[in-house]
Amino acid sequence: MNLVTGATGILGSHMLLELLLNGEEVVACKQENSNVLQVEKLFSYYVSDFKTLFLKIKWVVVDIRDIFSIEVALEGIHTVYHCAGLVSFDKKDKKKLYEINVQGTANIVNACLSKKTAALCHVSSIGAINNADYKLPLHEGVFWKTSGRESDYAISKYNGEREVWRGVEEGLSAVIVNPGVILSPGFWTQSSSRIVETCYNGNRFYTSGVTGYIAAGDVSKIMYALINMRKFHNRYVLIENNYSFKHIFDCIHSGLKKPVPSFKVSKTLMQLAGYINGFVSLFTGKPPRINKSIINAAFNQQSYTNKKIRETLNFNFIPVDLAIDQICKHYLFEKLKDHSSS
Repeated sequence: MNLVTGATGILGSHMLLELLLNGEEVVACKQENSNVLQVEKLFSYYVSDFKTLFLKIKWVVVDIRDIFSIEVALEGIHTVYHCAGLVSFDKKDKKKLYEINVQGTANIVNACLSKKTAALCHVSSIGAINNADYKLPLHEGVFWKTSGRESDYAISKYNGEREVWRGVEEGLSAVIVNPGVILSPGFWTQSSSRIVETCYNGNRFYTSGVTGYIAAGDVSKIMYALINMRKFHNRYVLIENNYSFKHIFDCIHSGLKKPVPSFKVSKTLMQLAGYINGFVSLFTGKPPRINKSIINAAFNQQSYTNKKIRETLNFNFIPVDLAIDQICKHYLFEKLKDHSSS
């Protein structure tokens, strides 16, 4: 029996689908108020018998900040896919990032050790591979080096990984994956999928940043393969390739039949916008949309290499351009349906 944390999120729902398609039994963790129907919707993008597969899921309410609820959920579980995590670049979420990404991961590790769970696959981030002085593409062997520009999110994911390595030292069989920006249909208001909505509403700007991208389905397939091949005590960068923000924006806008962005924003201009946005937020009470962490990410020029996972699995990645095209088709189809029913 497999347990998936964060099962109602982008990656967790893909992990559920991958396990079910391989005939595995799954227990899915959700919060009390989670919308599980968005998981069924996600399944419908990929398979015709999505309702049948969805009904095979056993749902349990779990708060990863509560080790006791985790231990109850782990009864009869042999493998845990830890997909739960908080992605935020808002300074106000610093405490919550620690509670979920660090302490929550520590709770998962401790519960797995206590219950003698056979295997753990932990989802980290390429943000946890951090060294501003390293000029070649970043890889799994690059050691964390603090520069003062790291986001609270990256720091929390790095410290979450340290909890997993601590578990490994105590006898846990675990593997860590470090995905780049995960691309997925659906979940239009969550995480990386929000970029599609932003582009549809009109985006004329881009920055000079570069980072790694991967389709969500590829991440879940790789995670399942790594567990089955028992590639424990390893971490793997998971990206299809590195792309400029301009390229990604152009692909999304083209897929949505919108004009591509034409204004390149300088770092100075974005910093000025950040100051103004921060000042306005004092009066509106809304979190600033532009902050130091977002600016640093928007102009990051470091790239990553997927050499290790390619050599381990000989994996054929879905090209990012193709993944974006399919995502845009789903988005436009749903927009058309919404307009027809209104």
